[in-house]
Amino acid sequence: QVQVVESGGGLVRPGGSLRLSCAASSKTYSQFAMAWFRQAPGKDREFVAKVSWSGASTDYGDSVLGRFTMSKDNAKNMVYLQMDNLKPEDAAVYYCAADPWGSSPYKHAASYDYWGQGTQVTVSS
Repeated sequence: QVQVVESGGGLVRPGGSLRLSCAASSKTYSQFAMAWFRQAPGKDREFVAKVSWSGASTDYGDSVLGRFTMSKDNAKNMVYLQMDNLKPEDAAVYYCAADPWGSSPYKHAASYDYWGQGTQVTVSS
């Protein structure tokens, strides 16, 4: 069983930055594609970002493009989400997800087999 654990959420003012971290326990982690999703109250879970198994390729949701950066460190079994210029509409619970199989479409939550418990991001002045 793969365990996925997020950290780094918190309260930040509009325009500020946060970095989320996600650790995944698996000997084959280096083969996993990883993604971040988020869910605000009363809304559907939304695709935020995805990184390929090697870390060489990334993709982002339209609402975060140019502000968020996702990276993968296979040596540490970690992924990161650097969030800059945060807006109130970025407030949500952020979830890290793991895909061992290279499933598609990767913007769909159903493509991911393992999920963390989520970390809250609040953007408010």
